[in-house]
Amino acid sequence: MADRSLESLPLPLEVRARLAELELELSEGDITQKGYEKKRSKLIGAYLPQPPAANGAAAVRCRLQHNEGATRRTLRTSNIGVCDIREAAARERTAPHSTAANRPLFYFRFGVDQALPQERRTPVTPSSSSRYHRRRSSGSRDERYRSDVHTEAVQAALAKHKERKMAVPMPSKRRSLVVQTSMDAYTPPDTSSGSEDEGSVQGDSQGTPTSSQGSINMEHWISQAIHGSTTSTTSSSSTQSGGSGAAHRLADVMAQTHIENHSAPPDVTTYTSEHSIQVERPQGSTSRVAPKYGNAELMETGDGVPVSSRVSAKIQQLVNTLKRPKRPPLREFFVDDFEELLEVQQPDPNQPKPEGAQMLAMRGEQLGVVTNWPPSLEAALQRWGTISPKAPCLTTMDTNGKPLYILTYGKLWTRSMKVAYNILHKLGTKQEPMVRPGDRVALVFPNNDPAAFMVAFYGCLLAEVVPVPIEVPLTRKDAGSQQIGFLLGSCGVTVALTSDACHKGLPKSPTGEIPQFKGWPKLLWFVTESKHLSKPPRDWFPHIKDANNDTAYIEYKTCKDGSVLGVTVTRIALLTHCQALTQACGYTEAETIVNVLDFKKDVGLWHGILTSVMNMMHVISIPYSLMKVNPLSWIQKVCQYKAKVACVKSRDMHWALVAHRDQRDINLSSLRMLIVADGANPWSISSCDAFLNVFQSKGLRQEVICPCASSPEALTVAIRRPTDDSNQPPGRGVLSMHGLTYGVIRVDSEEKLSVLTVQDVGLVMPGAIMCAVKPDGVPQLCRTDEVGELCVCAIATGTSYYGLSGMTKNTFEVFPMTSSGAPISEYPFIRTGLLGFIGPGGLVFVVGKMDGLMVVSGRRHNADDIVATALAVEPMKFVYRGRIAVFSVSVLHDERIVIVAEQRPDSTEEDSFQWMSRVLQAIDSIHQVGVYCLALVPANTLPKTPLGGIHLSETKQLFLEGALHPCNVLMCPHTCVTNLPKPRQKQPEIGPASVMVGNLVSGKRIAQASGRDLGQIEDNDQARKFLFLSEVLQWRAQTTPDHVLYTLLNCRGTIANSLTCVQLHKRAEKIAVMLMERGHLQDGDHVALVYPPGIDLIAAFYGCLYAGCVPITVRPPHPQNIATTLPTVKMIVEVSRSACLMTTQLICKLLRSREAAAAVDVRTWPAILDTDDLPKKRPPQIYKPSNPDMLAYLDFSVSTTGMLAGVKMSHAATSAFCRSIKLQCELYPSREVAICLDPYCGLGFVLWCLCSVYSGHQSILIPPSELETTPALWLLAVSQYKVRDTFCSYSVMELCTKGLGSQTESLKARGLDLSRVRTCVVVAEERPRIALTQSFSKLFKDLGLHPRAVSTSFGCRVNLAICLQGTSGPDPTTVYVDMRALRHDRVRLVERGSPHSLPLMESGKILPGVRIIIANPETKGPLGDSHLGEIWVHSAHNASGYFTIYGDESLQSDHFNSRLSFGDTQTIWARTGYLGFLRRTELTDANGERHDALYVVGALDEAMELRGMRYHPIDIETSVIRAHKSITECAVFTWTNLLVVVVELDGSEQEALDLVPLVTNVVLEEHYLIVGVVVVVDVGVIPINSRGEKQRMHLRDGFLADQLDPIYVAYNM
Repeated sequence: MADRSLESLPLPLEVRARLAELELELSEGDITQKGYEKKRSKLIGAYLPQPPAANGAAAVRCRLQHNEGATRRTLRTSNIGVCDIREAAARERTAPHSTAANRPLFYFRFGVDQALPQERRTPVTPSSSSRYHRRRSSGSRDERYRSDVHTEAVQAALAKHKERKMAVPMPSKRRSLVVQTSMDAYTPPDTSSGSEDEGSVQGDSQGTPTSSQGSINMEHWISQAIHGSTTSTTSSSSTQSGGSGAAHRLADVMAQTHIENHSAPPDVTTYTSEHSIQVERPQGSTSRVAPKYGNAELMETGDGVPVSSRVSAKIQQLVNTLKRPKRPPLREFFVDDFEELLEVQQPDPNQPKPEGAQMLAMRGEQLGVVTNWPPSLEAALQRWGTISPKAPCLTTMDTNGKPLYILTYGKLWTRSMKVAYNILHKLGTKQEPMVRPGDRVALVFPNNDPAAFMVAFYGCLLAEVVPVPIEVPLTRKDAGSQQIGFLLGSCGVTVALTSDACHKGLPKSPTGEIPQFKGWPKLLWFVTESKHLSKPPRDWFPHIKDANNDTAYIEYKTCKDGSVLGVTVTRIALLTHCQALTQACGYTEAETIVNVLDFKKDVGLWHGILTSVMNMMHVISIPYSLMKVNPLSWIQKVCQYKAKVACVKSRDMHWALVAHRDQRDINLSSLRMLIVADGANPWSISSCDAFLNVFQSKGLRQEVICPCASSPEALTVAIRRPTDDSNQPPGRGVLSMHGLTYGVIRVDSEEKLSVLTVQDVGLVMPGAIMCAVKPDGVPQLCRTDEVGELCVCAIATGTSYYGLSGMTKNTFEVFPMTSSGAPISEYPFIRTGLLGFIGPGGLVFVVGKMDGLMVVSGRRHNADDIVATALAVEPMKFVYRGRIAVFSVSVLHDERIVIVAEQRPDSTEEDSFQWMSRVLQAIDSIHQVGVYCLALVPANTLPKTPLGGIHLSETKQLFLEGALHPCNVLMCPHTCVTNLPKPRQKQPEIGPASVMVGNLVSGKRIAQASGRDLGQIEDNDQARKFLFLSEVLQWRAQTTPDHVLYTLLNCRGTIANSLTCVQLHKRAEKIAVMLMERGHLQDGDHVALVYPPGIDLIAAFYGCLYAGCVPITVRPPHPQNIATTLPTVKMIVEVSRSACLMTTQLICKLLRSREAAAAVDVRTWPAILDTDDLPKKRPPQIYKPSNPDMLAYLDFSVSTTGMLAGVKMSHAATSAFCRSIKLQCELYPSREVAICLDPYCGLGFVLWCLCSVYSGHQSILIPPSELETTPALWLLAVSQYKVRDTFCSYSVMELCTKGLGSQTESLKARGLDLSRVRTCVVVAEERPRIALTQSFSKLFKDLGLHPRAVSTSFGCRVNLAICLQGTSGPDPTTVYVDMRALRHDRVRLVERGSPHSLPLMESGKILPGVRIIIANPETKGPLGDSHLGEIWVHSAHNASGYFTIYGDESLQSDHFNSRLSFGDTQTIWARTGYLGFLRRTELTDANGERHDALYVVGALDEAMELRGMRYHPIDIETSVIRAHKSITECAVFTWTNLLVVVVELDGSEQEALDLVPLVTNVVLEEHYLIVGVVVVVDVGVIPINSRGEKQRMHLRDGFLADQLDPIYVAYNM
């Protein structure tokens, strides 16, 4: 076979022809390896590029890099001089003239990898079993899935990938999660460590290059380069002529990668190209650019902040990888019950289609009834038990392989009778026996006690009760044991037969009783040992009838979903099956048979317990426990007993190969039949071939190996007959795997890598008819070249699933039809659950099981094939071969493939990750299907079946519940999710050209609304006489001097401080004097007020107004967290241009402390005034502004997007604001209002400092920080002061909900009563958090809180309060909108509970004097009712503009002075920056009008544009928090069009990796988005501001700067 590396050489045709001849000579054995080498190198020597002699190691690297198709092998696993077992088909590729008829079975090839440097080659003497000698050391290789052709194909596929492979970013783990420290302790594997390496030969060490250089393959370099690993930089720089380490190599690879892509790489997530990040592309590998990736790459965040970190480099790498075009874009779409279209995989026009004629049903030979065959199995037992009682029936083995016990036919007969008698007569009473003929009983026997099982089974047959053999339940929570319990319950089992030893071993309660297992019915345990039973009377005799249609036994079957069904087998079917097996296998009396299989079910039961008795055979039973200790035990027993037949699985053949050590005394010539029970698994062929290859020299004949196919429903489906003719080779086909995924049989063409080699499983059973029908839909016959589900019509099959008539009908009563629709037979067929076809000569071929079928985008893949490909990826040192589970999960309307493997404890992170990424590539190349998730779990943690395999459905269940606890996860949603909706193309909205009729826009009412008109409200508001708040305070100090305006509560709920009108006035005067005298301030100067929430802040504010200064309230720095909070204080002070800073003595010291000096430059503070020490005199006069439009105060706040924005509030706006709130909330001097808010910005500040002075009501002030120590403080105050109106923030509400959830009873006992509260308003600048307000309402309903009292308000920077529920007016309404429509900026109302529905609550009533309109943010045109757009507001209390140093005029005019582009173009509006919609409701307002409700959806600058659609982070976060119980909080943001999801984990770090697939699934399912990065962090890492809003941009910057200390970061591919 011409080495692939030669394809790139310019060889003349005659040289190529001569090479092909050489290959042939070598394969036929006409030439030695050495001769072949010599002649070959002579032929091609002249054409080989000369390697530079300076350095061998560099040559290796180049060769590895540039050999196009060189078989992918690193130096350590190179198979030098390996004897390759090859299927005949592979041979055809080099020998075109060999025909199928004279095709020999094997040919050998002794090849040397061309990718190795010359001096590494060592002549090796070939020996047929060398491959197995070398692998023996590992002892872990599972030969079931072993195929050399396949391994080679996988290696070749990986080699192809090597050139264009982009590095996959490795996930980051916290140290505590990594058992070994991965990066720093990582040393490259040594090349010459042949001893423990599977599949490497010890090379002579002279040519060994330096370990760091030679043995790390290309991908390894890439990953090392990208992670900035410091492995052996010195050696690498010396070998590269003047290069600088691994980064250059990466540049080379990058260059090659990009040169291949002729088209510009498409953006991953959006349809536009403006957003895509341009990556520097080195022009060809020669031009050396400065390494772009080192330990970090310089990047910028969205705001242009440079970020230099490892994280950003990894993300960039991920983006680059994802930019490679993956699959061709798909054209068609199907409607997912709405306009948002999910793509449908269209059939590939080039896909293979079946072309053969319609198949004919295949009939097995006649079942020839021999005269001496018994009329029933019990009759056979009776015959042998009486005629030849001494004949051995069953020999059992102990764990040393010594015969433990020999059961003779006489003993079997007498004991079975004894059991039968006792079951019928000794259970229950004479009048009420517990078990009657026809009842079901469970047989619970361990795998090492076949004798007791056999006695019990035949005892049941004699008593005419129905045995249900099951596994021994080891614990109460065994994998799958609950389902077995359901089976027992549905079968009405009340008695379980068991052995003495097993009974002693069952778990017991303290009283000695066997507990009821989970899901099991109550059972009576009955021990069947002879000594415990009473002897039957002389005259009692079992009733032995001829076989009839009564049920003989029930065999359990576990389905794909884990449910357990019972297949009923009648007595006539049981007998006929034994007869058919006897005829097919040619069984004769007294033959010896070795059985390694489980004797309780399937092939082991049929041959080793049933058919053996019919023929008086002697069974040697080998328990699984002995096989584990001595895998050769069955072969030794075959020799020892000269057994004619052995029943094994391919696993047992493989184990024998692994343990086989040239044992001289092995002789297998006595075997006439080696039944391979799982021969229907296509991957068993390699075990059969390998076994034959090794043991042929020990007398094993090729025709002895007899694979069979079986299923619980159809019993034995087909079996290869033992022949005497050794010249007729068994049938085998080399099929194209691509064809098989479409259900079409195509013999593989030459260049394909992906093939499946299948062997026949013999002919149809005697007396049966077989056909293949289409696997889904109507059971129509397949064509001859089409794969279908095999169906059988025979007497010898199961008849039903016990108690499940519907499922029985679908499986046991199938009538296959011809293409014309006519049934082919009047008798029903039975579905076997096997996928296959009937080949030439009536040979049956099986290519897979229905249970292992995964239909991905319309193509069918078999789990076993995927497992085989994963196992062919070398090296296999990182995972256990037999412990791999493959299943599919349904995500977004398609199946997605998941692979779970057990990782060995000694493998490093890099190794495992490397292996995982290669598995993904191999499966992609060979099966053309993406793997959705690949997870590695710690050794021995996957749920096991009773015989030690993996319990698939339990594993899948754990994966879906997030309880698998993997130690490594690689998700590839970008690769395999190809049916996402088409990215949205924006449609131009209606422009000015559309006709506006009155207040209609394109047929809809214009979305506009307003609060009550201030001019028309008649009220005796005395404060209206005054233009300025300072005047109102002076008036109140004169008219009601002792009226209390403010009461401050401490953490104990008692009054810490209070202020009357006159006290406030006097205090403000003193502060004004201080500002003038000590601060030397002019009127109009800005003053920063840095106070804790309290009375000082209020006095300082009015002091500033009295002095003519402009106050700015600033939250003081947190003493425990100065480093992060002080810079914000400093920034506000600087941006607001404060001439002076007023504060308390305590904070004064803090600002000048050493800690403060470490955080900011304390020398640049403005003058700091301490108001604890005030002058004793009054000011000469109180300042009065000349104009109401002059600045009253500045309101600074940090938005959630991290922007610091200060707005200017004029005196007129301040007074209008206070009046609006007074009217909405009906505030009068006699009222009391409780306020639990931060008093630094927005409505919180206005309520805390201004409203009481304007309206005269008493404000009870509760600092929110006090609630951290006493969560009930706010509610207790509300109850104690009998408050009717209260205001709080979401963080306060959340504190109460979480902190007081369990205390409602004790609070009730303390007299907490909330029945007087008529409004409880949450002050917010976001979409109402409906879940929180509802849970708060529900929780405190018992304490008298009326649910309609709880409502929200809405404000923003341009207008600090637009909506506020107030006292009168209709209750807040809730609507449900379609979340998918919302992404398209449309509002579609749906019913509550409909899929994709999102509840939105009205944000409160629009305040008096406020007008609202909904406008299109792009075109600025007005929108119709119930249309989503930007909320624009016009009111007297709008802020008058931003206060910034930079004076960005365009922003200013746009946000505060916008006009509509058509319609009412005169009114000046302020843009809120929030999306929302207005909806006219059926309710009426206080003034009799229909009520317009405003629904806020979210901030424009928070919204993320992905795939052309607009997403609000809160919606994705809500979905993610629901995904797993351990996720307490979540925040999402985007970075370079990748969606990053950060989740807080409240649980053990081991759960961190469970969250990755769950988060990815839920976002895909509910939002049609692919998550790029999942970050798992500790609780409390997501920053939240005082309003309870998430600071997503801070989080983003922290993540990119690598400051989060995450537990785990997963980069989804």
